[in-house]
Amino acid sequence: MEDYTVAVATGTSAYSGTNNYIFLTLVGEKGESERTLLDNPGLDFCRGAVDKYKVTSPSPLGSLLLVRLEKQRYWVEDNWFCRYVTVEHFGGDTVVFPCYRWLIGNVNLEIRQGTAKTLRDESIAQLLAHRRTELQERQKIYSLLELSLKKLVMMFGKSWSDLDDFKQIFWKLKSPIAEYCMEHWKEDWFFGYQCLNGSNPRMIQRCKKLPENFPVTSDMVQSSMAPRTNMDKELKEGNVYLLDYAILDGIPTNTIKGKPQYIAAPLCLLYQHPDNGLIPIAIQLEQTPGLNTPIFLPRDPPLAWLLAKIWVRHAEFQVFQVLSHLLRTHLVIEVFCVATQRQLPAVHPIYKLLAPHLRYTLEINTRGRTQLISADGIFKRVVSTGGDGVLVLAQREFKMLTYRSLQPYNDFSDRGVSRLPHYYYREHSLMLWEAIHSFVSGMVSLYYQSDHDVQEDVELQAWIGDITQKGMAELPSFGLPNKLSTREELSTLLAVAIFTSTVQHAATNNGQFDWCSWVPNTPCTMRQPPPTDKGATMEMIMASLPDVSQSCLQMAITWHLGRAQPDAIPLGQYTEEHFTEAPAVELISGFRTELEKIEADILSQNEGLELQYLFLLPSHIENSITI
Repeated sequence: MEDYTVAVATGTSAYSGTNNYIFLTLVGEKGESERTLLDNPGLDFCRGAVDKYKVTSPSPLGSLLLVRLEKQRYWVEDNWFCRYVTVEHFGGDTVVFPCYRWLIGNVNLEIRQGTAKTLRDESIAQLLAHRRTELQERQKIYSLLELSLKKLVMMFGKSWSDLDDFKQIFWKLKSPIAEYCMEHWKEDWFFGYQCLNGSNPRMIQRCKKLPENFPVTSDMVQSSMAPRTNMDKELKEGNVYLLDYAILDGIPTNTIKGKPQYIAAPLCLLYQHPDNGLIPIAIQLEQTPGLNTPIFLPRDPPLAWLLAKIWVRHAEFQVFQVLSHLLRTHLVIEVFCVATQRQLPAVHPIYKLLAPHLRYTLEINTRGRTQLISADGIFKRVVSTGGDGVLVLAQREFKMLTYRSLQPYNDFSDRGVSRLPHYYYREHSLMLWEAIHSFVSGMVSLYYQSDHDVQEDVELQAWIGDITQKGMAELPSFGLPNKLSTREELSTLLAVAIFTSTVQHAATNNGQFDWCSWVPNTPCTMRQPPPTDKGATMEMIMASLPDVSQSCLQMAITWHLGRAQPDAIPLGQYTEEHFTEAPAVELISGFRTELEKIEADILSQNEGLELQYLFLLPSHIENSITI
C-alpha cells in the first residue's frame, strides 16, 4: 500500500470555488491509484484555498505521469477553477501538475506535470497518446477560432451551454483589460468601477432623493452599507448614486431571424462604500414598480443578482453605443463638419483650427449609416435596439441634448459627481479640457483682438447660424445662441467641438472592445424577457445572453470600432500645417508641450494600479473621429 499527499489549489478569482464532488486519480507508469473523493461538498475548494488529502494506491505507481481530476454535480451545478495539483510521496520529491483551467459540468480532465518537453523528449507511449489527444482537441478549438467571425456567425440561434463557452471566441482577440474583465465581471466593485471608467462614464448621477418609481427602503439596503449609517444619512451626505435608463422604456425591440429580442429600462442604485468603493445596492429592471417587477438586492440568490446586473449592463450597451458614442460624438461633430464646410473658407482661422479635428468624420458617419444602423446593417442583425429601436432611441436623446451637457465642468456638476473618488475619466478629461480651452483661447485672441471683432465676422456668424438654425434646428432648448458675441463664447464653442471630436470620442470608443468583448459583461441583446421573480438559474441566464452568432458579431464590432487605427494621428499632432505664421505655430507647440505633461501625469497616476485607465492618454486620443 502506497500513500501520497496531494494538495489541490483552487483559483483566486470570484466564483472559482465549488461545492461539487471532486475525485482524483494518480496515474503512474505501473498503474493507477484508488479513485478518491477529495472532500465533503461545501467544505473544501473555496476560492483561493489549497486543500491537502491522502491518496492511496494498492501498489507502487512508479513515476507519476498524470493526475486525473473528475468533477460531478452535487445538488446544483457549480463550476470550479483549478490552479494546480501537487503530489508528494513519502520520502520523495513533490511533483507539480499545473492546471489553470475551469472544470465545467460533469467532466474528466487529465493534467501532466510541469516539466516542459519537446516531442523528441517524449518516450512513454501513454504520454505520447495524451499529448496527441490534447493537440487534437486544441486544433478543433483553434480551427473554430480561425473561423469564428465567418463560420460561427452562421450558427444562428445556437446557444452557448455555459458562461465559460464564451472563451471560444474570446481567446483569439483579447486585451489585458478584457481578460481582467473576464475574471472580475461578476464582482460588485467592478460593476461600480465601470460606471466611472468604463465605456459610458457619464451615465451615473448623484441621487439626492429616491425616485418615486423606485421604492427602495432603508431596510432593503442596510446590509450593503457601512456600520452605523442608514439610507437617509447617506443620501444627505452625497454617497448614493443612480443609473436611470428611463430613456429605454417602451423602445421598439428587434426581431432577429424571426425571434423577438428584449429590452429593459432599469433603475440601479449605487453606494459609495468607505471600504468597498462604489457598489450596486438595488436594481429594478423596469420603470413601473409592481409585484412582477422585484427590486433585486446583493443579498438575493447569487444568480438572481447576477442576472439583474447583466440586464443593467445590457441597457448600458444600448445607451453607450447609440447615445454616448453615436449621437453625442459622431452626429454632434457632423453638424460642425457640415457648417464648417458650408460657411468658412479654407483661409479662415477657425477653418484652419477645426479642419484637423473634423478629418474623415463625414466619411465614417456615412459608412456607419450604411453598414451599422441601416435597415439591413449589423445593429439590425445583432442588437436588441436594432431597426426602429435605434432611431426612436436616438430621437429621444436628441430632443434632450443640451449644449451645457457637452461641457465637462457643467456635466460633472449637473450630475453631482464632482466628489466621486477614483473617477479617472473625470480627472483626465478635465485636464484635457483645460489644455484644449487654453489653446483655443490663445488662437481666438490671436485673430480676434476684441469681442467686437467676433461680432463683425460675417462668415463666423453664418457658421454659428448654420449650427444652431439647421444642425440643431429642432432643439429650442439646446442652449446655444444663434450669434456669437464674445471671444469667450467662441473659445468655449471651439473647445466643445475639439473636446467632443477627440477626448469624448476616445472615452467612449477606445475601450469598447475591452469592456464589451467578454460578452456576458455587456451583452448586445437579450433573448428572454427580464425576470419577474428572483428564481434565476444558470439555464435562464444562458438562454437570455446572446447566442453564438450574436456573440461573434459583438466581438467583431467592438474590435473593429475600438481598435487603434494604423494611421491614427494623435491629439495635437497636426500633420497638415494649416497655420504657417509664427505666433500660431508657437501656440500649437505650447499645446503639444501641455499634452506631454498630461501624458506624464496620467502615466504617473496609473503606476501601481492593477486596473489602469489609459484611454485618455493624449497619445491614445485621435485628432478626429475616423472610426
